[in-house]
Amino acid sequence: MTYVDLQEALQVLGLKNRSTISEIKARHRELVKRYHPDTGNVNDSETIRNVNSAYRILLDYVAEYRFSFEESEFYEQNPEERLRQQFIDVPMWGGEIIKRYL
Repeated sequence: MTYVDLQEALQVLGLKNRSTISEIKARHRELVKRYHPDTGNVNDSETIRNVNSAYRILLDYVAEYRFSFEESEFYEQNPEERLRQQFIDVPMWGGEIIKRYL
């Protein structure tokens, strides 16, 4: 697999550069329902092959992805927590009141 293959797979499924596994699976299900030959809606078997191929490429990529458990990555994936940590001691945002409920 190349980076170009990965980008083409995202384009075929209509996904963004940052997508969750749930989004990938949901989009694949949606496109299979739309383009599968058994539904009778489309007689173009090439389209369903492209959709399934793109799905396999993306699943292969995420299966081999090495997750980062670094603090900076955590806050990138959870911006609300980053903001909470940043403003936890500011009285206007709750200060001591918030700490009591944590």
